Amino acid sequence: MKLAKAMATVAGLTGLSRIAGFIRDILTAAILGAGPIADAFFVALKLPNFFRRVTAEGAFSVAFVPLYSEKLEKEDRISADDFASNAFMVMLLILSVLVLLGIAFMPYIISAIAPGFNDDLIRFESATQFSRITFPYLLLMSLTALLGGVLNTLNRFAPFAFAPVLFNLCLISALLVSGHFESVGLALSYGILVAGVMQLVWLLLCARRSGFKLRLAMPRFDGDIAQILKLMGPGVIGAGVMHINLFADMVIASFLKEGSISYLYYADRLNQLPLGIVGIAVGTALLPMLSKAMASDNLAEARGLYNRALEICLLLALPAAAALVVIPHELITVLFERGKFDADDSAAAALVLRCYALGLPAYIAIKVFSTAHWSRKDTKTPVKISVIATVINIALSIVLVQFMGVAGIALATGVTAWLQFVMHVRGLKGIEAAQLDKQFKRVIIRVVSSACIMSVILYISAKLLHSYSFGDESMMRFVSLAALVIIGAFSYGAVAMISGAVNIKELKTIMNKRKEQ
Repeated sequence: MKLAKAMATVAGLTGLSRIAGFIRDILTAAILGAGPIADAFFVALKLPNFFRRVTAEGAFSVAFVPLYSEKLEKEDRISADDFASNAFMVMLLILSVLVLLGIAFMPYIISAIAPGFNDDLIRFESATQFSRITFPYLLLMSLTALLGGVLNTLNRFAPFAFAPVLFNLCLISALLVSGHFESVGLALSYGILVAGVMQLVWLLLCARRSGFKLRLAMPRFDGDIAQILKLMGPGVIGAGVMHINLFADMVIASFLKEGSISYLYYADRLNQLPLGIVGIAVGTALLPMLSKAMASDNLAEARGLYNRALEICLLLALPAAAALVVIPHELITVLFERGKFDADDSAAAALVLRCYALGLPAYIAIKVFSTAHWSRKDTKTPVKISVIATVINIALSIVLVQFMGVAGIALATGVTAWLQFVMHVRGLKGIEAAQLDKQFKRVIIRVVSSACIMSVILYISAKLLHSYSFGDESMMRFVSLAALVIIGAFSYGAVAMISGAVNIKELKTIMNKRKEQ
């Protein structure tokens, strides 16, 4: 099963990246903490990532991959590579100008995205300095994403999936040498810049080994580029709604007490673990495959890919979300509470994590829903849903922070996710390739039941272990958390197999095919 193999490849390497990311976050929490410098750095980290994910890696990728796939299917490799090379040069030109303008006007940008910093000299000046260093990452990672799209379409998923590992290694190195810099935030900012260079060089080498020949020439704004830009227009919002919501969260959080942006960051890092491994894996693997199936009018294959992708997503997302809702305090305490990150920080971040996790399954499912639209070159339907969801998310955040503080922002994000889920389901009703089959309907009921049973077992286990193991800083905290993870995984796996949510014969067939391949 090509989809399962591709998802396993991406998920495995994304998992490796997340492990490196956790090491990075543990060091960041201990060395940087959750104070004003931390808030400033996290703004500097999110700024280029926001633009990159919404415009370049987000909207650009969902416009570029189907067109590149179509050229491979209907024309030839030379034409497809020429199209990709020209897109590379166009992106290089446009984003270079954007980066230079961003660096020049950074104080005004910080005032716009973190208005709460305006009356805080330390946070404002630090965020401006750090962001000027990190902003070129937008250009570097966007070019990397384009090359990743080329490789993914050629069914080479590993190189781009490995790129985030390089990013995390660079930031870990920056933390270890941060004592030689004026501040930890400054060291991390330079680490981001170096990471962007390393990721781009890595993808250039991998693309060359795959036979892709990058032609350096003056960019041509021809019909193909016009088509990309046309598809990107609505996709700027449609592909990046979650990141737009996170951006709005940062603006609102900048008005709250010091550390609020940091709590959102640390909680979101845990929430992003399943979202990254499952959501990114299915989106990365599914888009080129679904695009090819649509281009060749293979409706049966397209429907099978859609249903199995959604099935795998929810099979993994529901227990992950349940665990984050049931034991957020244990996770935050063990992973982050040390050094400059104290018990009060843990309590605040744990509540934020619980609220974020409520919407996790919906956001992962939305990855599949959006891919179904993008594979048909339809970026308008997702944008309509995104506009409605974004407005509601911002309005709900403003209301809920009055009662819950920073946790209200996370709860608004979780609630908005399910609103998007419902709207996507309704929007896909008329698309034959996106209709749910009997297997999915049968499996999903059993998956939900398995996740509920696991939650009860995990809750009871956490209560039994909490009184004597999570109250101190000994190694028993790590042992207890590991025990909870094992208990949760075993109980869910056992119930899922007994109930038939997981088909053992099908798993063996997929594993045998992977060995043969």
